[in-house]
Amino acid sequence: MTETLDIKITKTNNSRLAQTDFNNLPFGHIFSDHMFVADYADGEWKNFQIVPYGDIALSPAIASLHYGQSFFEGLKAYKHADGKVSVFRPNKNAARFNKSAQRLCMPNLPEEVFIQSIATVVDIDREWVPAKPNHSLYIRPFMFATDPFLGVGASKTYKYMVITGPTGPYFTKPLRVKIETYYTRAAEGGMGYAKSSGNYGGAMLPARKATEEGFDQLIWTDAKEHKYIEEMGSANAMFVLDGKLITPSTQDTILDGVTRNTVLTLAREWGYPVEERRVAVAEIIEGAKNGKLTDAFGAGTAATIAPVGSISYNGEEYFLSDPKEREFSQKVLKTLDAIRYGNTPDTHGWNYMV
Repeated sequence: MTETLDIKITKTNNSRLAQTDFNNLPFGHIFSDHMFVADYADGEWKNFQIVPYGDIALSPAIASLHYGQSFFEGLKAYKHADGKVSVFRPNKNAARFNKSAQRLCMPNLPEEVFIQSIATVVDIDREWVPAKPNHSLYIRPFMFATDPFLGVGASKTYKYMVITGPTGPYFTKPLRVKIETYYTRAAEGGMGYAKSSGNYGGAMLPARKATEEGFDQLIWTDAKEHKYIEEMGSANAMFVLDGKLITPSTQDTILDGVTRNTVLTLAREWGYPVEERRVAVAEIIEGAKNGKLTDAFGAGTAATIAPVGSISYNGEEYFLSDPKEREFSQKVLKTLDAIRYGNTPDTHGWNYMV
């Protein structure tokens, strides 16, 4: 890591590491000892600090609480067999971070600030990175508006933070998913491609309804006709249909996933037929009926490669093959794990070593 940022570091006097049960790491519930904080004011980023993880004081009038100027990213750090720690493809997350900022009228964060803030906090808390298969240190960078002013308009001040936490697998079984035909996650011209907090807030009611019906995830469809698949609740949707890897093309309603990009890169290198295009619900359901849909999975940072066990549409449930017997997604998962955990050469330069 190149030390170019002037980061003030205040370490905790009361580490929670010894009290943490690393055999029980539910996603998003356990946080490491430190966090990164920076402020944006007068047209520049300043006050770079690493401080003990804890509560922060904020005005109840800040713009993010009232008008939704907030967004986040998600990426992971992995512990290699030799004890080294890497962050997976942080440059891709840095680029997407600024796409979200632009859509929400928020300031650009220089890539070097994004990457070095993450690398520094991960380095300080490297003992929090689990040394177990299927485990990692989840990293959550986020930005929110801080102007204490109740007027509708872009804030002039912002806070950027990075928090981290050890985690086990996000999903522990094949997913039972439902294709959503009424509610909408994102519409053309909206902000579906940004990791805006509001996107997730709007998705919570339909997701809860699906959970109450026994489903693990929704597959969102287009806002106009609900005829085309867009993405899953926590991952991009990918299918192997008639021998080809098929996934919805990214547009302003679909998140440009880092794991999605990684899977597509590997598939093309292997000479696997790949199609990024509009994916009709009808062709996926027909493939499930006639057996030409041989693989379906979600691809995302938290979910990694999450196999779909069944797809429900208009009250009918279609069961897919045993995920352990699926050639493509199993190969992708094994290859990804080997790269991220340092068990095979990283020919792409995807691992940022801390």
